[in-house]
Formats: sequence, C-alpha cells, structure tokens
Amino acid sequence: MNQLRALLTMIRKALRVPGDWRERVKIHAPDALAGRLLLLTFVFAAAVEVMIIAPSAASFHERWLLDRLQSAELASVGVEALPYSAVEDDTAEQLLAIGGVQAVVVGDQGVRRLLLQAPNLPRTPDLIDLRQRRPLARLMDPWKTLFGHPDRSIRVQARPRYRSGDFIEILAPAQPLKAELKTFLLNSLITSLFVSLVAGVLLYAGLAFLVLQPLRRVTRSIENFAEDPEREGDPPSDRHDEIGRVERELARMQDEVRQSLRSRARLVALGEAVAKINHDLRNMLTSAQIASERLADSPDPTVAKALPRLERALGRAAALSRNVLEYGRSEEPAPQKARVQLAAAVVTAAEDAGLSPDGVRLVKSIPARFGVLADPDQLHRVLVNLMRNARQAIEADATRGDRKGHVRVSAAHEGDDCVIQVEDDGPGIPPRISERLFEAFVSGKASGGTGLGLTISRELAENGGGSLNLIETGPTGTLFELRLPN
Repeated sequence: MNQLRALLTMIRKALRVPGDWRERVKIHAPDALAGRLLLLTFVFAAAVEVMIIAPSAASFHERWLLDRLQSAELASVGVEALPYSAVEDDTAEQLLAIGGVQAVVVGDQGVRRLLLQAPNLPRTPDLIDLRQRRPLARLMDPWKTLFGHPDRSIRVQARPRYRSGDFIEILAPAQPLKAELKTFLLNSLITSLFVSLVAGVLLYAGLAFLVLQPLRRVTRSIENFAEDPEREGDPPSDRHDEIGRVERELARMQDEVRQSLRSRARLVALGEAVAKINHDLRNMLTSAQIASERLADSPDPTVAKALPRLERALGRAAALSRNVLEYGRSEEPAPQKARVQLAAAVVTAAEDAGLSPDGVRLVKSIPARFGVLADPDQLHRVLVNLMRNARQAIEADATRGDRKGHVRVSAAHEGDDCVIQVEDDGPGIPPRISERLFEAFVSGKASGGTGLGLTISRELAENGGGSLNLIETGPTGTLFELRLPN
C-alpha cells in the first residue's frame, strides 16, 4: 500500500502544471486538447493493463493450484511407497503441511482412494476441475477466491503427472491462495500504473511533437491572420503528411483572401469615385436633356435632323449611369417573399417593358390562379428586363419586314420548383455573346446596351434561391428559364 501511495503521489506531481500554463489552457484550444489527450493516453493505457491483469490473475490462480497438486502428488507417491500404504498420523500431518493441502484423493478406473485424510470442514468445498476449464470460468475463479467466504475450501482435480490414474484430487484452504493473490494483484496494479504513466508520457510526447505542436502553429497562424490579415505569417513546414498539406493549403488560402481583401479595398475606393463621377454625370445629362428639349423648338432643319440622335445618346448615357449605380450596390436587399399571382405580375411587367397589342405583343401560357413564392418587386424587375430585351431584339431585326413579333411567357410546376419561361421569336443572340451573356458589361444589343440587365436579373434570381439561365437561342428565337423555389 505504501508503494501504491508513493506511485499516486508521483502521478499527481507529474500532472501538476504551473499557473501560467493553466491560464494558457483556458485561452488556447490546443492546450485544452493537449490536456484531454494526455488524460486519454493514461486512460487507454490503464484499460489495456486492466485487460492484461485479468488473464494474469487467472494464470497465477491456476499455477498456484497446480503447484499444490504437484506437491500432493509427490506426497501420495511417498505414501504408497510405504508398506500397506500405512502412514503414521504425525507423518501424514507433516506431508499435508509440506503440500499445503488438507486431503489427497487418487482416482483410478473409477475407484477413489483417500490417501491423506483431512479434518471435517465447516463448509462444502468448491470444485475446480483443471482437466476441462472454460475460458470464462478461468477468468472468474480468482475473483471468487478473492471475494469468497473466509472459510472457503477448494477441491482441485487434475490429471496426474508422476503416477498412473485417472485423476488426482486435493483439498486446500482458500485463505493462503487469497493472501498470495492479493499480493500479486497489488504488485500488478503498481506495475500497471507505472507502465501506464510511462506509456502515457511517451505517447503524449510523440503526439505533442507530431500533432499538437503543428496544430498550435496552425491555430496561431489563423489567430494572427484574423487580427491582421496584412501581416505575413510563418512559412509552412516542409512536412509531407496531412498536417503539412493543411499548413500549405492554409497559407495558400490566406494569400488568396489577402489578395481578395486588397482587391476589394481597391474596388471600394473605385466605387466611391465612380459614384461621385456618376452623380456629377447625371446632373450634366439632365442639363443636356433640358437643352435638347429646348432645341426641339428650333426651326433649323439641321438641328431637327440631329436632335433624335442626340436624344437617343443622352437616353443611353442616362440608362448606363442608372445601371452602373444599381449594379454597384454592395448587395441586393433580402427578398421579402410573398405569394404572387403570376398572370397579373406578367401583365404589369409587360406594360413596363413596352409590349403592346399594336407592336410586340404578349402571349401568356399560364395556368389559372398560378402563384409563385417570390419578392414581388424583384420578380417584377427580372420579368421586365427579360421582356424588354426580347422586345428590343425583335424591333432591331431589320429582316422581319412588317411582321410583328411576340413574347411568350409560360409557367409550370416541376417538383419543388416553379419554372417560368420567357420566349421570343426574335433573331437570337450571337454565339460569341451567348457564352458570356450573364457577365457584367456584355451586351448583345446592336444599339449598344449597358450589359448589366441580365447580370442584375441573375443576381436577383439567385438572391431568392432560384436561377436564371439561357436555354436556347437561334434564328427562330431565344428562350430564358427562370426557376424559383415553390
């Protein structure tokens, strides 16, 4: 017991850490991980030792019984060597004391012969037959002896080794075995704790070198980057394992984020400058539009001829200014979704897009009371943009002659989605433009559009959890598909 107390004291001293280390444990996750890892190594090592102690105790128990059997068997051979198997009482007691048994029985061809007689016992002895033992019974025998009754005795049977016969049986008290078993288990426990301590320390040291130190370095790099992204961190290690790859990927991602932050800062500064320029430009365009309205009353035929072109140029410049500001928003507001009757929304959007029965007309293929879950304003902007683009493409087609075009809007439910298709019979989009149609400032209009309408429309669709895609385009027309969650 004194040895056990000394070992426990040594373990407590080994686990005791300075106060400043404890403060770091509270703050940094790797240190907390280190403490849990150290505890787990001790627990796992102790569990393995416990698993070893159980069969070791069973082996010790069985070996002790076999030693007593061997001594009793040798004593029985000496008894039978005397004439008529006659043994004096004092001689029998001496033989019993030497063998540590209370009785010896030999079985041969079904006949039991009592060689050494024992006094009467207060309790019926327990039988342990070593000739046929199940593994579970072998593991349980030591604990029965350890926690059994103080007056417990054991009858042990085994095959003889030094004589003929079917078996040899002894009767032995359990108390001597119990005392020796306690000593054995105590020594095993002390050894196991010491082995667990050494194994835990060695395993922890290895894991600290291979895992914890790199994790601390990665965590420190992340914390430093969060505090100051512009500050360059430590270069990644030259390790070729998973942790080395993590360090290199982290360094690469930090470089990408750092470059993105720098680009974003430049774009913010550029956006502020563009906003100021755009504000002044809109004021100039307003003044120019007022001047053009006054020029409309001029009787000069040259002015009258140039005025429509001037008005178109001013209109395109004003639209570009408006779209640039709209595209330059940091982000669209979160959609305020509501159930919208699609037919009514399409009619309203068609009016704002310039569709009319006398020109490019609207054709609806929408089921009755067809509703969609969307932000009404954002849905209106997307529909207006698609239908206005279709109308302008049809009107700009010089090969149509007197044929009036149409824009067909259809809708259907597909699973959990609501699919809205906007199709026209215009000249289609040129192949060199269709692949980059949704990029900013890419326009397929011959009149020179801003190239921001479809970009904004796709962002609005994705902002509502949906998508906007070009399905088909060609000489017979163009088909766009707006897909929204239902």
